[in-house]
Amino acid sequence: MPDLRTYNVFISHSWSYDSDYVRLVRLLKLAPLFRWKNYSVSRDNPLAGGSDKKLASEIDNQIRLASIVLVISGIYVSYREWIQFEIDLADKYEKPIIGIQPFGSVNTPAAIARSAAEIVNWNTVSIVRAIRRNAL
Repeated sequence: MPDLRTYNVFISHSWSYDSDYVRLVRLLKLAPLFRWKNYSVSRDNPLAGGSDKKLASEIDNQIRLASIVLVISGIYVSYREWIQFEIDLADKYEKPIIGIQPFGSVNTPAAIARSAAEIVNWNTVSIVRAIRRNAL
């Protein structure tokens, strides 16, 4: 039987391109025998931001508390600056990164491939197993 600990997960995403984020959250919520807490910033629970500096500080706090960071590789090109910032924070806090290949994607951006403990395909079993193997 799998370990039923609660995993603290930060999912890198952008609100202006959040359909993959919403699908990933749903996938994790429906995963059998898997408990997790979402340390991401959702539309329903925004950070107190107001400026890029404040948002960066809040994201730093979220990643610091997470036990793993998930990066959907398909949005890296469009939101490189913020996603790279999140990857750098994960590296700073020695948080493992899991790169997730979206449906039909062939190439993983080099920045994700370099930093990821593992790259997985977009399916529940692969993602949950990678979280269990790599989370702190």
